[in-house]
Amino acid sequence: MTQRVVVTGMGVVSALGHDLDTTWKAVIEGCSGIGPVSAIDLSRYAVKYGAEVRGWDPTRFMDFKDARRMDIHQQYAVAAAAEAMRQSGLVIDDNNREGMSVIVSSSTGGYSSYDANKKAIDEGGPKRISPFAILQVINNGIAALLSIQYGAQGPTYAVVSSCATGADNIGQAYKLIKHGEATAALAGCADFCISNQGFACLDRIGTLSHWTGAPERTMKPFDRDRDGMVLSSGAGVLVLEEYESAKARGANILAEIIGYGNSADAYHLTAPDEQGKGGALAMTRALRDAQISADAIDYVNAHGTATRLNDLIETRAMKRALGDAAYKVAISSTKPMTGHAMGATAAMEAAFSIRAINEGIIPPTLNLEHPDEECDLDYVPLTARRARVRVVMSNALGLGGHNASLIFRAC
Repeated sequence: MTQRVVVTGMGVVSALGHDLDTTWKAVIEGCSGIGPVSAIDLSRYAVKYGAEVRGWDPTRFMDFKDARRMDIHQQYAVAAAAEAMRQSGLVIDDNNREGMSVIVSSSTGGYSSYDANKKAIDEGGPKRISPFAILQVINNGIAALLSIQYGAQGPTYAVVSSCATGADNIGQAYKLIKHGEATAALAGCADFCISNQGFACLDRIGTLSHWTGAPERTMKPFDRDRDGMVLSSGAGVLVLEEYESAKARGANILAEIIGYGNSADAYHLTAPDEQGKGGALAMTRALRDAQISADAIDYVNAHGTATRLNDLIETRAMKRALGDAAYKVAISSTKPMTGHAMGATAAMEAAFSIRAINEGIIPPTLNLEHPDEECDLDYVPLTARRARVRVVMSNALGLGGHNASLIFRAC
């Protein structure tokens, strides 16, 4: 017998704000967090813009001593998890700690700590690095920190699947609860991508925009003039619970997770499958898991990175998976507002999907002024749209051919 799984808390740190409410308001209003970068010098790069988490003061969310032991992406995760736990009202104690899981990771690891510790070694030798360096750089460092902080002793691990990481972590936590291996979980992802390594690696494969005009107009998903994505940073964390347990304690249930599917393109290290078969397979599996037809979907939060290949192939994937329903459903990309924080963005977008259900509003695709003729679906251009939103699909298509799709329903 399987269990129903619901979301009772959500937290976000983004280039638009240090909490979900602030971030969501900016998303709906079509405000962009993209601008000049202060954390690193981009003078040698063709790339000019990023989406930074500005004005970050970790001591608003944690003790100074704890903060200095963490990489900055881990600080984001701790803050987002605290917001999600606060909203959920879930208390972890001896009665439930063995059933509380933590499935939160980073798709990139501690980029900023890699840079800082390499500099320390180069200048002073290996003993000059921080004794906390190993925890700061590993991808499972967040899961370790949060499990210790909350005393969670359930299944705890870190999925890493590039841009799909946040969605896969949520999906894996959903499966643990669905099949009775946990009763609750913290799930999501945090990444800090505003680094030399981040910009250099992704620009080397041609995925970053070289736009030099108004920063807020840089990312143009599904537009004929799109030329790439903008790197950002942030975190998204959700509290998932078994439905009956959440109901019994009087939790405010935000949405139910009813479907999760993932797949691999098995095609190319950096380019997506040209027919979108891998992405379509993840969506089809999510629909099958949810036991619904494609025409039940009211809104799709698309991956929508504004790269030439991704947007075209994601369009093909949605047509393949959703059939005729692809031409009727509202679809949008929120990345022109948040930038692309790799795996963390998938977790943020899960939260946006649930907010769309809760508030009956679909975020816009900013800067979509000249639709690509081959991207011919309803991408909700420029302004948010009021609508009855009961079921949402959230897609993430990661570098290396990792695909994940989540389906949420009003509860």
